Amino acid sequence: MIILGLTGSIGMGKTTTAGFFAEMGAMIWNADDAVHRLYDKGGAAVDMIAEAFPSAVVDGAVDRSMLAQALGQDPEAFGTLEMIVHPLVGMDRANTLARAREDGVKLVVLDIPLLFETGGDAHVDAVVVVSAPAEVQAQRVLKRPGMTQERLDAILSRQIPDVEKRQRADFIINTGKGRARARRQVEAVVKTVLDPAWTSPRQMGQ
Repeated sequence: MIILGLTGSIGMGKTTTAGFFAEMGAMIWNADDAVHRLYDKGGAAVDMIAEAFPSAVVDGAVDRSMLAQALGQDPEAFGTLEMIVHPLVGMDRANTLARAREDGVKLVVLDIPLLFETGGDAHVDAVVVVSAPAEVQAQRVLKRPGMTQERLDAILSRQIPDVEKRQRADFIINTGKGRARARRQVEAVVKTVLDPAWTSPRQMGQ
């Protein structure tokens, strides 16, 4: 089973790219979706977040707006939240991979926005970075409701710069020239990694 890490900064087209991989038969595990499951009623993170941030849990589920308020009031709160959430997300990912192996899945794509930032790139066979020119990225993101240049700058300040991500990538999907071209690039990646002769550039050094 081949495991690819898919990442890219905000507005680069990562969700669309993940969809292309899914169309080609890959199993997709999405880190943001895993967090949503953890925050929903009955989610594994709810009780621990209630203990750390009592105001953030409403009607048995984590209220993201209330959680954001709590995080804004304490500079150390992000660290506390990460200590709760990251191990649970890791368990969710591990369970998904175990099921994939049992089911004979050939290709799994881990869609993780902060793949490099969290060290997730150490646990995949190759990293696919989704990229686009900065002006295209800004144009896309600023169309989103409530988004401002200031908010975009704040988000980007917490992410590894696109140029560094591309330097650390094994494959790059350029979404700046349309969906059709990006899809062809994804097809090429899938064909490459599923070739029996392909060897993971990351596993070779381990």
